[in-house]
Parts: sequence; C-alpha cells; structure tokens
Amino acid sequence: MVMKSSCKHLIFFLLCLFLLLGFISAKVHYHEFIQEKQVKRLCNTSTIITVNGQFPGPTLEANNGDSLVIKVVNRVKYNISIHWHGLRQMRNGWADGVAYVTQCPIKYGGTYTYRINVENEEGTFWWHAHSPWLRVTVHGALIIYPKENSSYPFIQPQREVPIILGEWWIKNYIQMAKAALEIGVPPKVSDAILINGQPGDLFECSSKETTVIPATTGETLLLRFINAAMNTELFVSIAGHTMNVVAIDASYTKPFNTSYIMIAPGQSTDVLIQTTHYHGRFYIASHVFNSILPFIGLDNSTATAILNYDTITPTKPLLPLLPISSNRSSASAFGSRLRSPRRVIIPEPIDENLFIVVRIGLIERDIAASMNNVSFMLPKTNSILHAALFHEYGVFTTDFPSSPLEKLNKTIKGTRIYKMKYGSVVQMVLQGSNILLTEEHPMHLHGYDFYVLGTGIGKFKKKRDEYKLNMVDPPRRSTVGVPAGGWVVIRFVADNPGVWFLHCHNEMHTEFGLATAIWVENGVGEMESVISPPDDLPQC
Repeated sequence: MVMKSSCKHLIFFLLCLFLLLGFISAKVHYHEFIQEKQVKRLCNTSTIITVNGQFPGPTLEANNGDSLVIKVVNRVKYNISIHWHGLRQMRNGWADGVAYVTQCPIKYGGTYTYRINVENEEGTFWWHAHSPWLRVTVHGALIIYPKENSSYPFIQPQREVPIILGEWWIKNYIQMAKAALEIGVPPKVSDAILINGQPGDLFECSSKETTVIPATTGETLLLRFINAAMNTELFVSIAGHTMNVVAIDASYTKPFNTSYIMIAPGQSTDVLIQTTHYHGRFYIASHVFNSILPFIGLDNSTATAILNYDTITPTKPLLPLLPISSNRSSASAFGSRLRSPRRVIIPEPIDENLFIVVRIGLIERDIAASMNNVSFMLPKTNSILHAALFHEYGVFTTDFPSSPLEKLNKTIKGTRIYKMKYGSVVQMVLQGSNILLTEEHPMHLHGYDFYVLGTGIGKFKKKRDEYKLNMVDPPRRSTVGVPAGGWVVIRFVADNPGVWFLHCHNEMHTEFGLATAIWVENGVGEMESVISPPDDLPQC
C-alpha cells in the first residue's frame, strides 16, 4: 500500500530491537535489521544478515515527490552503509550511502538517518548495502510510484510484483571474498541463482520453498525485475508468456515484445505480461549470461519461480526456452531494442570528453582491476565528499586521467578522481580491454542517469563508429553494460554537484579496483550547490 503522506519515515535496524521515534503528523514504517538469521538453502543451513527477518529485504514504497527518512541502527560486527540505487539524490550526496566516498561507514553501535527527496523520479529502484559483500543478503526493492492522480504511460496493471534476482553461496561468502582478495584471486563462483530468495525446484532440497506468483486469467501484471546478483548477468524468460518491456533503470522505454530479457547486476527491467491461460503452472526461469562461460566454468544451472494459475490439480510447470548462457548475440539483440519513448534532445556541445579503458590485469602477480590504468583505492581517514567540500588534503587527488596512460601494461593504485565544472556536457567512452579474461562490465554511475548513445564490439574508433550513435531516441540508464571486448558511449549533463562513484557493479571487479569518482563542483547559488552535511553524519 502506498502511503498518502508526503513524508515517509522508515526506520532500519541492524539488530532484533524495536525502536520508536517520535515523528509528528506522519505515518511511520518500522523495519528491523536482524543481526543474524539461520536459513536453509541447497540442503545446507547458513547464518546470514537479513532485513526485518526477510531475505530479500522488505519492499519500500513511495510516490514521486515524496521525502523518505530512514534511520539505520548498526548492531552487526561489520561497518555498513546503505545505497539507494538509481535515485539521483540531487545536491545531497550525503544520502547516497557509499562507504568512504559519500560518507564514513556506520560502525557497530552507530546510527545514521538517510533523508531523501524524490524529485521527478519514478519506477523500479532498489536499496542495498554498499559495504564489501554485505549486499549478498542486505538488499530489497524500492518502488517509486507516479504522483497521486497520475498514471503510467502504458496500460494500467491489475497487479505489480517485484522480482529480485540474486546469488547464493553455501559457504560464508564474506570470509570467502576476504580470503580471495587477500591473496589476489577471484572468489569462488556462486552455488545458485535466486529468484526472490529461492533457487527453485530444479535444485535439491528446494521444491517446497520455490517462489510462487499467483495468476488469474485476464489480468495485466507488471513484473519489476531487479538484478541484485553480485557478479552475474542473467537471462530471464517466462514459459508460455510474452513480455512487453516498458522501463529500464526507472526510465520508461518504447514498449516492445520479447521472449526473454538480459539484465546485468544493478539494472532493473519492468515488463508487462497478459495472463491469457485458464490453468497450469509456468516457470519463470533465469540462468547466467557470460560470453566466456565455456572458458571459466561458471555454473549455468537454472533458477526457477512458478507463475501459478488457479488449478485444482497441480501440474508440472512448463520450462521456457532460454538463450544459451554464452550467447552474446541474444544479449546484444535485446539491448539493441531499447529506446526512449520519444525523440530526445541530446545535450551538446561536449565539454568533457573522457575515454576510459576498463580492464582486469595484474599488479605484480595479483589480479587488479583498473580504469585508465588506475586501480582505485578507497580512503580510510574520511569520505571523499567531505574532504572535497571542506578542503581536506591527503584523502584523494584529482588527477584521474581522461584517457589511458601511455603504457597500458602498467597499473598504479590510488584514490584518483576526475573533477569537472557544474553544467558540463559529459561524454564517456567506456572501452573494455582486459588482459587476463575478456568479461562484461556493468558500469553504474551514482547521482546520475545518462543516455546510452551506442555500443559495439572491438575498439571504439571515432571516425568509424561515431556515425552509428543513436542521436534520436537513445535509452536512459543508470547502469550500463560494457560488452566483453567492446565499448559503450554515454552522455549526460553534470547538473548534480557532489562526488559520485563510478564503478563496475560486478562486486569482485570493484573490490579489485575497477572504480573511480567524478567530482562535480558547485555551481552558482544555493540551488547549484551541495547541501550542508547532516549533524549525525558518521565519522571515520
């Protein structure tokens, strides 16, 4: 149910504790972060951090134009921050929730209140921990509905269902990832893909808990897919049903029908389906997309949920035909169909032209990820945003290169960011160029969405590829996939002052340094400047 008041107060806990805050004249939602919870998956019992006793965590709902107030109380042994993925946080990087970039993390026993204004935004967002590997289980959907008395630009659905795709490890994933990072090797791949927290009945010990979505003949359902997986791009299909894509990353699209979607970590995709059957059970199925799958041995097992029509006698669900896991052409074909609903005005002329090579390579004998030969290191003494606005030296430098360093075989470590003026028109060419393995990179820019002007395979060459760019109706995204060994071109106006993280949403790649940040300077006057930090901003 969507709250009718203009300010939503949400209280998050990181422990099994009930806390009452005395908010006046506003409804209050209570959410508890339970410190630990034992859950059983794949025939094994594991202890995980959950939100409100739920995994995935609770779905938060608001309307375009609302304000959100979320208090986080940390009672777990890990430092934590919460990111509100896809929300622009205009002039308010303090609420973006990136540990050591926009805030110091919330330490054990500490609290922090995120105050978020939702301005001209609606669609499928999500929230997740932005602390190493905690987002495996600390995540949930955030749905922003249109303003009251407004409607969607497509047929009104009778029901809406968030569907969160995730990953599962039988062993302790935090310890596993920490050990892998210390010795400079990739962590073990996940043991299963999850759909709303469950792997589905194709896995052992999982049939009773398989996610079931009820269906009634004659309905229009809006399915909001979110890829919360740590390292995995996914194909998704629904047996016996055609999906009509209507939005990506909380931006509406020109609708089109498809039998499958491809969705990268960090992305969301909204689809409409028509429930035309009278009875039966149909699998919603998902498995890995990775164009180098045959070479790295990733598990390509299929996760399932069930779309269940009214039926007296349960029948064996029908399984959809998914693209082969290494089928790059299917992934590219899906992406090529994404368009804005109408002609858009592309910002120009370009003020900042960046060519950024993203790659996985080596520093000595250890794996390192880099952007333009810089392997990013988070500071520890303060957040970059605080240091930038209050002129604190020694936390970062502003010498991130706008193009690759001359010696591509040399990678350096550092907290280097890129500085630009408010209002600049920015074009980025993101070029995949791995030394070890050619992998896809889902790149997420905090504080912004952007036009995706084009993508291709091979090295981007301006004279050859510039004419291919879509300057008419390119899609808008906040997370874009750089294809394996390929490129993508994005463009946006730097109209949100602050420090904003740019990183690969493959957690392993970010941990190895595939990240940087852009610092958009304050413009003229209060409305073009970062707001003052809140009094309860955590200290490092």
